[in-house]
Amino acid sequence: MFQNIIEVLILSAIQGISEFLPISSSAHLILVSSLYEFKSNSLLIDISLHLGSLLAIIYFFRNDLLDVKNNKRLLGLVIFGSIPLIFTGYILYSTDLIYSIRNVKVIAWTTLIFAIILYIADKSRFDKKISTSLNYQSILFIGLFQILSLVPGVSRAGITITAARILKFNRYDSSKVSFLLSIPALSGASFLGLKDLFNESINLNYLVFLAIVSSFIFSFLTVKFFLDYINKFSMNAFVIYRILIALVLFYIIY
Repeated sequence: MFQNIIEVLILSAIQGISEFLPISSSAHLILVSSLYEFKSNSLLIDISLHLGSLLAIIYFFRNDLLDVKNNKRLLGLVIFGSIPLIFTGYILYSTDLIYSIRNVKVIAWTTLIFAIILYIADKSRFDKKISTSLNYQSILFIGLFQILSLVPGVSRAGITITAARILKFNRYDSSKVSFLLSIPALSGASFLGLKDLFNESINLNYLVFLAIVSSFIFSFLTVKFFLDYINKFSMNAFVIYRILIALVLFYIIY
């Protein structure tokens, strides 16, 4: 019992932290899995972890989401920008093509390559804001980049922030766009997981509740920390961290 609780807490930390930082959750899951095989990990726990993150990001941006009258255009842009990922993701998952690119070599190289691209995109001082510059052309550009996050190691947060920085949005607003786009992305991932779950016997227990709550807490704190951090610092720390993770993965592979 105690071991199961520890495992779920570790998985929650990995999910909550790496989902919203530009560091690739899949790379971390591979690293942890190579060191220890979690007995508590299951499809139901995985869905619970994603649900916790989804609830956290909805709660964090609850004022933006509930104030539909003043944010109708922004919410419409977020939905529009999510269409490419949802459409492509559904095709890849329904045809099982997604599993052909899920290997450690791919993750190692994408973790490294997209760290460098993030560094280049983040170098210049840009100051475009969502309130004045986000339109259907720019959100479509970011949404098309988000498709790359279906490749393990790319990082959904990382690639969307990179795309927004290429379009000259400031770091805070680039991160906010990324977080808002995570709502449809996490909803889609949860839906696909629930669809697969219908083929299994569902065993709701305390670990499911713990996974949702702990993932919610880790996710909420991560988003809050990151938005505070990015107001003062660049992405360099995350770029360096990604490079170190890639080097560890290369060591494991070769």
